[in-house]
Amino acid sequence: MEENGTAAKKENISRKDFLSLTGKTVAAGAAGSIALGGLLPNELWAQSTTRAMSPPADIPPGTEDPIVLEEWKSAVDQQSGPTPTPLPPGMRIRYAIVGLGHLALEEIIPALGSCKKSKLTALVSGSPEKMKKVAAQYGIKAENCYSYQTYDQLKNNREVDVIYIVLPNSLHKEYVIRGAKAGKHILCEKPMAVSSKECEEMIEACEAAKVKLMIAYRIQYQPHNRKLRELVQQKTFGVPKFIEASNSQSSANPAHWRHKKALAGGGALPDIGLYCLNTNRFILGEEPTEVFAYSYSTPGNPLFTEVEELISWQMRFPSGVIANCSSDYNVHESRHYRVLCEKGWLNMDKAYAYKGQKLMTAKAEGKMEKQEEIGLAENDQFAAEMDHFSDCILNNKRPFTPGEEGLQDHIVMEAIYQSAREGKPVKLTHNLKSTMRGPEPKTE
Repeated sequence: MEENGTAAKKENISRKDFLSLTGKTVAAGAAGSIALGGLLPNELWAQSTTRAMSPPADIPPGTEDPIVLEEWKSAVDQQSGPTPTPLPPGMRIRYAIVGLGHLALEEIIPALGSCKKSKLTALVSGSPEKMKKVAAQYGIKAENCYSYQTYDQLKNNREVDVIYIVLPNSLHKEYVIRGAKAGKHILCEKPMAVSSKECEEMIEACEAAKVKLMIAYRIQYQPHNRKLRELVQQKTFGVPKFIEASNSQSSANPAHWRHKKALAGGGALPDIGLYCLNTNRFILGEEPTEVFAYSYSTPGNPLFTEVEELISWQMRFPSGVIANCSSDYNVHESRHYRVLCEKGWLNMDKAYAYKGQKLMTAKAEGKMEKQEEIGLAENDQFAAEMDHFSDCILNNKRPFTPGEEGLQDHIVMEAIYQSAREGKPVKLTHNLKSTMRGPEPKTE
């Protein structure tokens, strides 16, 4: 009777009681004074097979190794990825955000909250009132808040490893160079600057200061775009022949810095057309050898007195691929590209958006055309790019999108503007090699 009663107690123990007792067991384990009816917690779980409890996890010693949980999904469902592996807060790379505009407040700073290797520790702004409010929202100490005049004092702040430049394009060069002289690694928004000459000066300054420089090409860290690149370069649908790419949106404020040439350097091309240019280079792994372009601005529209409204251009690549690209500042938002191959096509909707990417493919199968959507989990593109840069700093690696990547886009954009002015093709020569990139980003 006693044996049966003990078994009943083991079988009927509640989850609440189990967690309570196991907590006491752990607390007293060093003294070896408590056990559950002679059983350790793992043994108790093994005998409680009718209870809805998870077994103990396989906990590896290193913080960067995922915790392995028990299997529960069948093979017919999409499988879960590994458990997240964030570094402890004290080990993460510390960021100062320079500029508190739309991109910083709506995307970048919130993304730091979901980073695994990066965290926010400092702010730089020309608006003391705005910065005080943002600092309170994100727990930034008053001594870690800087104006543009006190920006150089970051060199004395041991709580900052990286400066992320999120300013109007024409200010990138100044703040990258000043940040490099302060001894901090630099992450700079795209476009890198307003000319290829400025890009070269920024690269030289970072090299002289022995700090890393990365350009924030978030699309190159986005899963759907990376998957399309993989399929294209593996020639899964045959040899690529032609690319159609468009990135357009509508503007409304003529006073915004994006419509001032002195601040932006140009209109639709460097702001959003750049995504078409850079993504084509990224997915093909090639550099264009010739461009041919047109530009247009609606007469009398106050939005486009200084910068172009529409830019349309073609790029010829060494493999024979032609990319037909367009970008407009005065139409309903549209962001997509399609790669036409010998045996099928790959299409990306919302290609350059912050979220919502949709990758479709098509391929002939006998008398049918098989169209398929490739479902992938989305990531936070800003968190992914920042964590990649943090990983490069932690492991002393070259970034996947270094300063040379930004320089290359400016060389091509200058040729596009030249072609639009002259009304004829412009040839390009490049000495760039794939070795300019660092290692491929880690993916989960």
